[in-house]
Amino acid sequence: MFKSTAMRRKVMLGILPVLATVLLSPTGTYAKPQTSDTTRREKTFTVENKYLVMPIQNKGKGNTVIHLSIDGKEVRRYKLQAAPSAGETDWYAFFTIENYKGKQARVEVERATEEGFALIRPSDTIPGEENFYKEPHRPQFHFSQKVGWNNDPNGMVWHDGKWHLFFQHNPTGLAHGNMTWGHATSTDLVHWKQQGDKLFPATMAAGSCFSGGGTVDKMNTAGWGKNALVLFFTDTSRGEAVAYSTDGGDTFTYYEGNPVVKHKGRDPKVIWYAYDEGDTPLDDKAKDLGGHWVMVVYDEHPQHGRNAAFYTSTNLKDWTEQSHLPGYFECTELFELPVDPPSPGGYGATGGKAGTRPASSKDSAGTRWVIFAADARYAIGRFDGKVFTPDHKDKYQVHWGPYYASQTFDNAPDGRKIQMAWLKIHAPTGPFNQYFSFPHELTLRTTADGIRMFAKPVKEIETLRAKSHRAEAQDLVSGKAVTVPVGSDSLDVRLTVEVGTANRIVLELPGRSVGYDVKGQKLNNAPLAPVDGPSTKLGTGRISIQVLADRWLTEIIGNDGRVCISGGGPAKIEAGAVSVTAQGGNAKLLSLEAHELKSIWEN
Repeated sequence: MFKSTAMRRKVMLGILPVLATVLLSPTGTYAKPQTSDTTRREKTFTVENKYLVMPIQNKGKGNTVIHLSIDGKEVRRYKLQAAPSAGETDWYAFFTIENYKGKQARVEVERATEEGFALIRPSDTIPGEENFYKEPHRPQFHFSQKVGWNNDPNGMVWHDGKWHLFFQHNPTGLAHGNMTWGHATSTDLVHWKQQGDKLFPATMAAGSCFSGGGTVDKMNTAGWGKNALVLFFTDTSRGEAVAYSTDGGDTFTYYEGNPVVKHKGRDPKVIWYAYDEGDTPLDDKAKDLGGHWVMVVYDEHPQHGRNAAFYTSTNLKDWTEQSHLPGYFECTELFELPVDPPSPGGYGATGGKAGTRPASSKDSAGTRWVIFAADARYAIGRFDGKVFTPDHKDKYQVHWGPYYASQTFDNAPDGRKIQMAWLKIHAPTGPFNQYFSFPHELTLRTTADGIRMFAKPVKEIETLRAKSHRAEAQDLVSGKAVTVPVGSDSLDVRLTVEVGTANRIVLELPGRSVGYDVKGQKLNNAPLAPVDGPSTKLGTGRISIQVLADRWLTEIIGNDGRVCISGGGPAKIEAGAVSVTAQGGNAKLLSLEAHELKSIWEN
């Protein structure tokens, strides 16, 4: 039958897998092996709806590729793991397409089943959105994106009455990838509205859209229009890139002259450096403008190693390398603050014009510059528009825990420096992953250790108070708790205690315990020395603790912002009480307040 031994071997090798399949199938009949569908499918439609929705399956390698073209031009190209059927769909991703209304769209998908492809469709709603922000791990007063992954906050800027928060985003998966700039806006720093994504990989940028900053070109130095909103970011295939908006941030144009800086590094942050009488202008144009643009960017250099590099420009397009500061990694940040302002609010609080520097501030004791990178460890020093000179060796620390890649809002009113960060905390259930910190206001204050940066939640959090509970000032007898009732797991709790003879002060919240080690002078694991208070028989050392409890997130602020500790928390939980206890000795309770907070998604 077979003409050779080789042919017999070839046939038997082909039969064996079939026999194995038959023997192992439950029915004893041949079951066709499942293979991935590699068919390229496409559909066209006229855009009339708000979204294009896509079924996502969490398991898998993300080998589906979707292309969206509008009037023949590709505008989105993403990798994802398309669910093969409705029953196997974990959640729905979406592209916002309403800006293309009336135009012809074409969707092409590689490696999707016929049923899965049919679920990719235009829609005015996102399937499952009725449950958004009701999930047990979803924070109620911290911003989070509707679906997908987030990491670094980007392009943070105040413009025309709105706080703009852009952020690193994978809109089609729960893991890092497809780096896109998501977008949200707020008028009060607490209530946020997610907008459509703004910077796109592969179709707008040549590569991925990595981190960067935002600013406002008030004097039209670039020629894109007065008060243009300008974003700087790393296009991973080109270098440092810029995109600009003349419609208030609704749409952005990728600058045709990109990259504006090409080097080994990433994450550009651009600020305006206003001259005082002690400055030497870059050139005649800078003299006429009264300042110049500064870009601080993470750089890798054969001489300086990992460093913060400083570039200057008068038009946001042409940049000159000026200096390097070794010892800084990604997501660099640079700004100036007054020291010991009479009230929070930066220059505006001291009588200066918002966005300008006080006269002779470069050499005065009234202000200092601050620089830090993704780890938030900062240095204080002087900056002359080209070179940063630290006042001290090493770095200082205010933030503890999984607090990373923070940034401040540029152009904030009254000179405020408002900071947000990526909280590197995994969300155990979808349709979103990772978190952002609550906005904190930064100040520089003189302490016993010298000038230090403080970070405390913005005052606007008080607008979310629904109910408040307080305990009377009283002695804290060792082991005896003072308790106030609460009816919510969304809380802003504030405690002030004279530590007295106690070894430890313990603050208990629903699902959380915060401890202050009196002898070790540590709040949880962050160093925090007591501050002086009114003399009493129990001693003079005083500590204050503020805790933001927001389901899966916890932020602990010690001594009015001297330390800020980020961490996790429980899922949605029934709340009963908040209590404080002195252990190993007596203390004195000066104040205990527990404020129940309203959800920002329901108001």
